[in-house]
Amino acid sequence: MDDIKIGEILLPGEESEQERRERKVRRGFWPTFRRAVRQIPFSRDLVAAYYCAVDPQTPTRTRGILLAALAYFVLPLDFVPDVLAAVGFSDDVAVLTAAFAAISGQIKETHYRRADETIGDRSDE
Repeated sequence: MDDIKIGEILLPGEESEQERRERKVRRGFWPTFRRAVRQIPFSRDLVAAYYCAVDPQTPTRTRGILLAALAYFVLPLDFVPDVLAAVGFSDDVAVLTAAFAAISGQIKETHYRRADETIGDRSDE
């Protein structure tokens, strides 16, 4: 994936586009996360990004970038099929890494605490 495609994916979009992405992310994040958890090297950051993206106090631009990246993450069809072992989530990792760089410092400690609680709760299952 080149920078132009990642840049296009991460466009925050209009408010209606953000709302559509948020619905998609809320619906598909946890099932996709469960499939990817062993292949994504930064699962804590990913869950914190989810909580940051759905937090109404997060600035609109930051929410838009995160929702775009997370919507790409939950898409069933992308550039590299997620069912391919070891490389399936590599494009998702690239998009998420670019999103984290674009919003650096916007994910708050409260988002990380919620991520830690959630990951701890889900590891008990």
